Amino acid sequence: MKNACRIVAMSAMLWACCAHAASVTPWQPPHISSQQFESHPAFDPRNGDLYFVRSSRDFIGWRILVSHCTAQGWSVGKAPPFAGDGQEADPWFTADGRSLYFISSRSVGGVARKDLDIWRIDRDEAGHWGVPQRLPEPVNSTGAEWFPRLSADGWLYFGSSRPGGLGKNDIWRARADADGQWKVENLGPALNTAGDDYEPLPSPDDRRMVLMADGGLYESHRVGDGWSPRTKLGPDINVNGSEIGAAFSPDGKAMLFARDTKGPQSGELFVLREPGAADWPAACPRVATQTGTR
Repeated sequence: MKNACRIVAMSAMLWACCAHAASVTPWQPPHISSQQFESHPAFDPRNGDLYFVRSSRDFIGWRILVSHCTAQGWSVGKAPPFAGDGQEADPWFTADGRSLYFISSRSVGGVARKDLDIWRIDRDEAGHWGVPQRLPEPVNSTGAEWFPRLSADGWLYFGSSRPGGLGKNDIWRARADADGQWKVENLGPALNTAGDDYEPLPSPDDRRMVLMADGGLYESHRVGDGWSPRTKLGPDINVNGSEIGAAFSPDGKAMLFARDTKGPQSGELFVLREPGAADWPAACPRVATQTGTR
């Protein structure tokens, strides 16, 4: 246990050092950036399309949009073919691009709903989307669910305002067994407080987590099957406590997130790059090289 704690402490110090040396710059491509609030980016692993959330300047009325990289740059964001009524947000792709998770308050069986639940949609090898499926209880609840993110070890992490937590919204995780029965558990006081804690983002290697809670973005590190007590990321990232909707690059060395700039542009995207990080997000229009495009 002492060795595990020492490793966690060293990992935290290394990440803190890298985050301090990293650069944080605006990422505001035309047709993505606007005077409305842009957040929660997700790149399609199959074709590089960008799915993101656009809402009012006051972060109300969330809708998922998709933009394509063209020879003229990013296209104007439009609703994906599976869009429903109600509010929809928090898109996230599995690594193979076969499935997309998101939250929605869309009608079910013709009955309008207000609470946000976790949904998943799959597509075939030809790229055609199927029919969105609402995840069953106990993953969804009578409360609101937020930010579904699947970790490398198979746990589905998410936020929820369901009863039984430590605060207003808590971080939870769920996993289905061989019979399809779901187990749901609260992540406890290492990640949760009496306030709002609702956006858990495991890294691609599953060794650390970035989470959004009251006051901005925090981090935690893997300890066995659990997580270390969270610590707040530095002032280069957390400028005003509005930081939200983070997404890791495939190698985990860069991270997109949104921030309310409190100015004419409202919510905008920013990218954190550690030293040695790949050029991500990729340039659009794509740059021709001797080995192809990137």
